[in-house]
Amino acid sequence: MAIPARRIGRLDAAMTSWMSANGVFILRISLGVVFLWFGFLKFFPGVSPAQNLAGDTIALLTFGLVPAGTALFILAAWESLIGLGLLSGFFLRGTLLLLWLQMLGAMTPLFLFPDDCFRSFPLVPTLEGQYIIKNLVLISAGIVIGATARGGRLTAERPAGDIV
Repeated sequence: MAIPARRIGRLDAAMTSWMSANGVFILRISLGVVFLWFGFLKFFPGVSPAQNLAGDTIALLTFGLVPAGTALFILAAWESLIGLGLLSGFFLRGTLLLLWLQMLGAMTPLFLFPDDCFRSFPLVPTLEGQYIIKNLVLISAGIVIGATARGGRLTAERPAGDIV
């Protein structure tokens, strides 16, 4: 028995409406969980898989003025603060600024330590390189959340004149 196209269309419209009403909230919460979780891990030496590369990167970027241990503590607090800001929704624009600044620093090992990030530059990343490259998704998520930080909304309605 075939499902009528009209019924599929209504189901699709209902799902799209639900996603537009809830998607940014779910994205903000899930991104907050990721930042809080990964940031929290960095408070415990030897637990975070990104610990050594993060410490080395910050030490290099600060010309050795910030030791790796101190850098890791600051990064742990920074990422945890981003996570808490995303989860709570308070100071969202400031939280997103912290996110983008952190992401800028998080991408730098691809250029500063290519031997640690790639087995064969630029197409075969190591596990550390994959860990960094996935940050493109986190940056994109921050952009979507940022588009709604001043009251913008997603809509399930197609703009007039839009061609599918």
